[in-house]
Amino acid sequence: MRAFAELLGRLVLTPQRTAKIRLLVDYFRTTPDPSRGYALAAIAGTLSLNTVKPALIRDLLLERMDEVLFHYSYDYVGDLAETVSLAWEPPREVAPADIPLGEVVEKLQRAGRSEVRSLVREMLDRLDSSGRFAFLKLATGGLRIGVSARLAKQALAEMGGKDIGEIERLWHGLSPPYLPLFLWLTGEGEMPVLKTPAVFHPVMLATPVEQNDLQGLDPADFAAEWKWDGIRVQLANVGGFRRLYSRSGDEISSAFPEILEAVDFAGVIDGELLVGGTMRTDRATGSFADLQQRLNRKTVNRKLLADYPAFIRGYDMLFWGERDIRPEPFHIRRKALADLIDAASPEHFDLSPLVPFSSWEELDRLRSDPPDPVIEGVMLKRLDSPYLSGRMKGPWFKWKRAPFNIDAVLMYAQRGHGKRSSYYSDFTFGVWAEGEGGAMLVPVGKAYFGFTDAELEILDRFVRDNTVERFGPVRAVRAEPDAGFVVEVAFEGINRSTRHKSGVAMRFPRIARLRPDKLPREADRLETLEAMIGARA
Repeated sequence: MRAFAELLGRLVLTPQRTAKIRLLVDYFRTTPDPSRGYALAAIAGTLSLNTVKPALIRDLLLERMDEVLFHYSYDYVGDLAETVSLAWEPPREVAPADIPLGEVVEKLQRAGRSEVRSLVREMLDRLDSSGRFAFLKLATGGLRIGVSARLAKQALAEMGGKDIGEIERLWHGLSPPYLPLFLWLTGEGEMPVLKTPAVFHPVMLATPVEQNDLQGLDPADFAAEWKWDGIRVQLANVGGFRRLYSRSGDEISSAFPEILEAVDFAGVIDGELLVGGTMRTDRATGSFADLQQRLNRKTVNRKLLADYPAFIRGYDMLFWGERDIRPEPFHIRRKALADLIDAASPEHFDLSPLVPFSSWEELDRLRSDPPDPVIEGVMLKRLDSPYLSGRMKGPWFKWKRAPFNIDAVLMYAQRGHGKRSSYYSDFTFGVWAEGEGGAMLVPVGKAYFGFTDAELEILDRFVRDNTVERFGPVRAVRAEPDAGFVVEVAFEGINRSTRHKSGVAMRFPRIARLRPDKLPREADRLETLEAMIGARA
């Protein structure tokens, strides 16, 4: 655990991408199996554990620590795992030990419900402070170290001198602790042979259109299609194996059984997962808020299937049957996709329509005022572009609508995680609405990015100086018509929501600017957000 704990600590404090990769490569080269495989799974988010509840960890610490002192310590540190790792005092007769990560993970996987408490106590007693911290982050599923699964795969590719595309193709056919993968990477074994051919293929990504990007480019060389507000997916039916993947490669087949059941073609297609009705039916396409009713579920009941039927709006085709058509130009792949979808189930598949245009100015006008509220912009694809994994500038562009902006008032704050654990960096903001006693603030969203480090210092200082109530780790801050903090919030979309008290839900909110020049009474009202929904509809 010591090597794993040291790796986590260094990754958190290392901002450079190349330096993170170097740390991962060194760890994978020097750590034996199965520990390095479990570390890879923990970092990439593929490790399956019966996670330990924070309440159990808190109870264990209170067996050995005064409750008041614990609350003061937790409030100061801001992170439960860090608090416990520092405050825990093992029995004097127990010397710290360096327990292999593989042993820790396998003990957690085998532990029954009645055994977890004694196992956690044993681990906290036997590990040193840094080991305890790593163990608690692992056991609670709170491993946030600024490393994506893609970065971990890049480290594997560099370690073994392989192409990352090979790693991506194998990834979803393997499982922790990845013993065959590491044998291949170290030259001690052959490339793993997957049991199922329906594997994920790295998706092609677009670059955002920035100022002057389109100057000098001929509109006639590009096709434009609407960019829909769902989630990007890849559907594979190869050799009788059917799989549905998110754009990051997570398998989500079990959450959308109706799509897999409707697949009557062989191949791999790229598209947008949406709910509601396709363009080939009379039912309207649902919003992202509707789609959220179906996301992150292991199973779905009949009511969800009926109320939020899912379908795929096709963008591209990677394999036609068993033939790899990714090297073909886009216009050839598009024709093949159109023929395939034309013969597929009309309730479960349709084709994202092309947008006719003759100039960038004309496309800009269309982008700014799309015909459907579920459209968030346009995609531009060179007609001669092959399907290439990753993001490269030139073949594909995404040109989103301008984001929505409102002025809102900070209402609540909570400490962040990792290198932000000592700062209040997660903020809830609100707008004014008419209540029984007059105007009152109602929460409408949360944001934890968009601001600079210097702005974070300002926000954190305001929270500390203006806290009026505490609810566990949450701080309510002063928010009155003439006293408070106004921020400009940008977001990509907005929909009605029965899950939120305000009745609205924002898409990708972020703090765009601090507005110390404004009083809270000048912030926007709920009617403004409701009007945005009406304008989109």
